[in-house]
Amino acid sequence: MSDLDATTPRVFLARHGETEWTKNGRYTGTTDLALTPYGITQVAGTARQLVGSGKLIDPANVAHVYVSPRLRARQTFDLLFSSNARAAGDAAAGGVPPLATEKVTVTEDIAEWDYGDYEGLLVGEIRARRKERGMDGERPWNIWRDGCEGGESAEQVTDRLDKMIAKIREIQEPCINNGGKPADVVLVAHGLILRAFVKRWLRYPLDDPLPMMFSPGAIGVLSYKNHNVDEPGFYVGMALPMTELD
Repeated sequence: MSDLDATTPRVFLARHGETEWTKNGRYTGTTDLALTPYGITQVAGTARQLVGSGKLIDPANVAHVYVSPRLRARQTFDLLFSSNARAAGDAAAGGVPPLATEKVTVTEDIAEWDYGDYEGLLVGEIRARRKERGMDGERPWNIWRDGCEGGESAEQVTDRLDKMIAKIREIQEPCINNGGKPADVVLVAHGLILRAFVKRWLRYPLDDPLPMMFSPGAIGVLSYKNHNVDEPGFYVGMALPMTELD
């Protein structure tokens, strides 16, 4: 049985494009940075290649989109869907219709990890500050295990992501093997929270040593093995649908 069967819903993870702090690795949680010009180019390129009628993310197959309220995520959503739809034209002209308003939710549930006192710092700076205060004598600070002072703990992040996953499964479970009713879900958010989401989707604790990389402007894909909502999985790779050449 193929895992690429279109009757199995997918969850697409869309990371926002580059910001000024993305470039130098600063922890960016609540700080509302805009995309850089290059970040806009990153997302626009992803939209052109992967979003549209007959493409990997087909708006006609999307049941819901959850968007982080941060500016960089909202800009990314607009580039992926709204701008893409306007550029393609209306449905009557053979273009891609915009998503219905009721299919889009801007929510803190998928906002970036709240870094609290560590906002705007580099990993080395955080570890140095903690060391100066006599912390982490036996092992270096690790956000997946230790969380952030003045911000969120790993347990708090786990709780809110598990609630999001429950919402998604409520949408998708009735649509598995029902003749192909569209039920794809898209999350437009941030690098760390989306990697945390992958761990929770796979039912791993956040401190599980699962090394992942997620480039700005990139798309990740999750789904279910064997058309079974109790077998969440991720795509190591997948073939893209064939589209007409420009």
